[in-house]
Amino acid sequence: MAIKSTIFKADLQVNDTDRDYYEMHKLTLARHPSETDERLMLRLLAFAMHADAQLEFAGSISTEETPALWKKNLSGEIQDWIELGQPDEKRIRKACGRSRQVYVYCYNSQKAKPWWQGIKSSFDRFDNLKVIFLSDEPLKALAAMAERTMQLTCLVQDAEITISDPDHEATIIPEVWLEAKGNVRNKS
Repeated sequence: MAIKSTIFKADLQVNDTDRDYYEMHKLTLARHPSETDERLMLRLLAFAMHADAQLEFAGSISTEETPALWKKNLSGEIQDWIELGQPDEKRIRKACGRSRQVYVYCYNSQKAKPWWQGIKSSFDRFDNLKVIFLSDEPLKALAAMAERTMQLTCLVQDAEITISDPDHEATIIPEVWLEAKGNVRNKS
C-alpha cells in the first residue's frame, strides 16, 4: 500500500519591500513521503520570494512535467517556472523554452556546487534563466519551522529574506550564480 502525502497548512504574511508586495497567503502544501522538511520549507520560501495571486505549487516531487512552482497568465502561458535542487540540462532547456522566466534554487552545498561546476557552461545560452544558491545553515533553521500548521511572516528587503514564526527566525541571503540576461524583472 502506498504511503500518502502529508498535508501542511501555512498562513504566510509576505512583506516584500523590494517589489512593494504586501499580502497574506493561506497555503496548503502536500509533502510527498520522500520529501524532507528542508525541501518542503524551501518550496514555501520560493513561494514567499515570488508571491503573487497566480503563483501555484505545480507538481509533486515525482512529477516530470511540472516544476515545484509556476505562475501562469490568464491564457495559461507559463510566466515563471521555479525549480528546486539540481535539475539536468534537458529539464532546464525544456523550462526555458516553455516559460518567460526560469528560476533554479539550488541547495545542499555538497551536491549543488559539483552540479554547478559540471553544468554552468551549458547554461550561458539561456537568456531567461536565473540560478540561485541557498546556503545550508539558514535552510536548516528554516526546516526547524516545519509544522503541520504554521503561522509565518516573511520580510524581503534588499534581496535578503527573513522568515519567522513565534519561536524561530531564519535569514537567507541568496547567492546568484547566474543572472538572467533577457528582459525580465530585476528582483526575485
